Amino acid sequence: MSYFQRNKKQIIIIASLAVLLLAVLIYWLQKRYFRSSDDIEAKVYPATLQVGDTLRYQDKTGFAVSRLWNFGDGNVSVMDSGIYIFSRPGYYQVNITVNEKYSKNFTVQVAERPGTEVIEDTVVATIEGPIQAMQYENVVFRTNVTDASSYNWSFGESGAVDARERMAIYAYQKPGNYVVTFYTDKTQYPITKQIKILPSYKEVSDSVSSVDDIYKRVDDDFKYNLQQIANGNDFNGHYNYLLKKYLCGNENAVIKVNDSKANNFYYYCTGLQFDKNVTIQSVKVGLDDNLSCVTKVDIIQSK
Repeated sequence: MSYFQRNKKQIIIIASLAVLLLAVLIYWLQKRYFRSSDDIEAKVYPATLQVGDTLRYQDKTGFAVSRLWNFGDGNVSVMDSGIYIFSRPGYYQVNITVNEKYSKNFTVQVAERPGTEVIEDTVVATIEGPIQAMQYENVVFRTNVTDASSYNWSFGESGAVDARERMAIYAYQKPGNYVVTFYTDKTQYPITKQIKILPSYKEVSDSVSSVDDIYKRVDDDFKYNLQQIANGNDFNGHYNYLLKKYLCGNENAVIKVNDSKANNFYYYCTGLQFDKNVTIQSVKVGLDDNLSCVTKVDIIQSK
């Protein structure tokens, strides 16, 4: 009797185990080194909503090193999760790209909110004006809209309508980053433009106390708006106000709370709106060298 015949059963068992182990190894290698878009663990919900409703997006892809969300309306995010609000009705293809290679699409339907009147745009309105000016300087803004019955300008400093002519002149009283908002009876949505106001030469040459005053005003304004978020008041309004006016659009600005581990601005504010009975006791901001953008915020808070 040959060796194979004497050990046939053992040989079959060993061969079967070898095949099984090989299959497991191949599967592991495919999952570890061979990726596809099907491996993206992302979701967007709800798939149907109205203008002004909150869309939630989330990605838990284990092998993701970088990610880019594109909401189909020109806006993007690099966060792994968050919320987004569409301003116009329509069908949108929300896309996530992982590691600049793998992508996945989600279709989102945004309906017009009942009771709102849609006015068709008759002209593509633009704002003509500088992107940078000096404090106290007369800054000229104008629009290409010529046939409107009413013109409304808000220069982002007073919080109100500042001018009602086609060409407007305004002098900023404080340095900083502002959003100019303009609309007429011919435009469906407001048009915006960002402008950076530098400290005047007089302000720069003033004593150190004037710089301290700038910091204190920013500290106090930052504290007020964070407290409003903590109180559950208009998250998007207060969040975007701080983001645009002080953080220069940087959602990843460093936030430290009670000297604890650093967080970023987006995650801190998102958690703040759900953390009840929080009192913001003090805020200390850190500005860049040009005193134009907040790069760090130290917060003391309690319950």
